[in-house]
Amino acid sequence: MGLSGAYGKTDDAQSIALIHAAIERGVTFLDTADFYGSGHNELLIGKAIAGRRDQVQLSVKFGALRGADKSFGGMDGRPAAVKAFLAYSLVRLGTEYVDVYRPARLDPAVPIEDTIGAITDLVKAGYVRSIGLSEVGPETIRRAAKVHPIADLQIEYSIASRDPEDAIFPVLTELGIGATLYGVLSRGLLSASPINADDARAHMPRFTGENREANAKVVAGLQGLAKRWGITPSQLAIGWVLGKQQPRFRPTLGMRTLQQLDEALTAKPLTAEQLAEVEAIAPRGAIAGTRYAAAQMAMLDSEKR
Repeated sequence: MGLSGAYGKTDDAQSIALIHAAIERGVTFLDTADFYGSGHNELLIGKAIAGRRDQVQLSVKFGALRGADKSFGGMDGRPAAVKAFLAYSLVRLGTEYVDVYRPARLDPAVPIEDTIGAITDLVKAGYVRSIGLSEVGPETIRRAAKVHPIADLQIEYSIASRDPEDAIFPVLTELGIGATLYGVLSRGLLSASPINADDARAHMPRFTGENREANAKVVAGLQGLAKRWGITPSQLAIGWVLGKQQPRFRPTLGMRTLQQLDEALTAKPLTAEQLAEVEAIAPRGAIAGTRYAAAQMAMLDSEKR
């Protein structure tokens, strides 16, 4: 997502070189969505994996409707739309199949059984290898899994966002479903990433007003730990997730530079002692503000109580 303008301007040649470097360093899983940059991200990845398709797995999210002005028009999980979305993605990606196909969010107007049923048809036709989910709660996961085996759930999880621990992770473990964990750096909050004027984060609750000031104090404490341990703040945040020792769960990270890539790939799981020190500085709930604005939070099936 970050390679298609979400956090400011990008350069396609540099982005492709970054993807090549990731593959050469052993990265095998690339996550995208047909609405990232309104198709730009898939076109970018298609160029980057040309001649390298057999070296990577492609995870594609679909369903978010975007206007030419970048406005959000809701979700579409209707079976006919699902199949049309995939047809366009295959062309942009330059591939005959995707490894994991998943709705980006739950469409409240369409039963999840219908959406998963449509993807099941695509699996049978050979266009999709596995079915995934994204940002859905326990009930939806169970309903989807009754239609077709679910490979994994994409869900936000980090030092700053721990709610999946309560009800979602137990269901995944029970059903043998993996997880690709995004937002591990909380969109750069935990790594103290600078925010540009054209940056989407400038309007997110955790990065604005009193929340921003309160969170800066917590992040400063984590930076102090990272310095003492001889690692970067990013490696601390990644190491915290790795240190949770969930064998079927993997962090899915966004990066825009070679430095960020190398930092991520050299991160090590935090020890039990280190996890305890992080907990002392940043216990659950220490980060102020929700991960999205109120309107977006209300749309998340994963946040329903």
